[in-house]
Amino acid sequence: MQGTVDGFSYGLVTPLVAFLMACLGGALGLRCTTRAMLVTRSWRPGWLALGSAAIGSGIWTMHFVAMMGFTVAETPIHYDRPMTFASLAVAVVMVGVGIFIVGYKGASGTALFTGGTITGLGIASMHYLGMAGMELNGRLEYNTLTVAASVVIAMAAATAALWAAAQVRGFRWTVGASLVMGLAVSGMHYTGMAALSVHVHGSGIPAEGDSPAALLAPMMIGPLAFLLLAAVVMMFDPLMVMGRPHPASVDDHKPGIPAHPAGPHTARRPQLRTRRTIAERRPRTPQNR
Repeated sequence: MQGTVDGFSYGLVTPLVAFLMACLGGALGLRCTTRAMLVTRSWRPGWLALGSAAIGSGIWTMHFVAMMGFTVAETPIHYDRPMTFASLAVAVVMVGVGIFIVGYKGASGTALFTGGTITGLGIASMHYLGMAGMELNGRLEYNTLTVAASVVIAMAAATAALWAAAQVRGFRWTVGASLVMGLAVSGMHYTGMAALSVHVHGSGIPAEGDSPAALLAPMMIGPLAFLLLAAVVMMFDPLMVMGRPHPASVDDHKPGIPAHPAGPHTARRPQLRTRRTIAERRPRTPQNR
């Protein structure tokens, strides 16, 4: 029997909150990735790992906030905890692989394509693994073409996000990129949900059970706390907001090489000082008094 599926049982509340979660995780992760471009290789893995965890947690949280509004009228829904948290681990690990590729190889050519593809596949894998952890009295079926479209959206969104993260620009740039990423990830989620149909095993009599919100909210406490911690780290690091290195903050420049690229004014100052020094040292004669 075909189940009656409702993906918006709370109206627009769950889609909007899910979108904000994806934007938050994206903004934190992209900013950490940008920060990793401005430090030594010894510190870079830590910032890239933090960015990977932030993006993975944000996407995972987005998915299950959206799933709070998903119900099937004829059967209650439960979630297998090991499978649910396994989807979180897959998201963090596969997003991390893509971010580390771009963090070390740069966001151009093969590295960007490879990193974006792996990250996008990680987003899609998280989604469908999380759906596999959903337990109900029935079976789930997917439309192959719609699933393929959702995977393509995920890969395109991940590639665009990684490219934006490697531009090393200001905070506003990251906010704009995170909004695009949040919109794309939310679009991927609801495209994947549009591919779903539920066939219920039963008499069609509505069954009672705990609401999805009551089941999922306790599992999201940890990822939400991590996102809050990552936000605090970003707020107390000026370089995260400025988006450009400071001589006292960049510790990977070689002795004798300035941390900032020399601009036109910095190139003139040594010459002016040299001329002034020569003029001061020149002996005063009646001709030059």
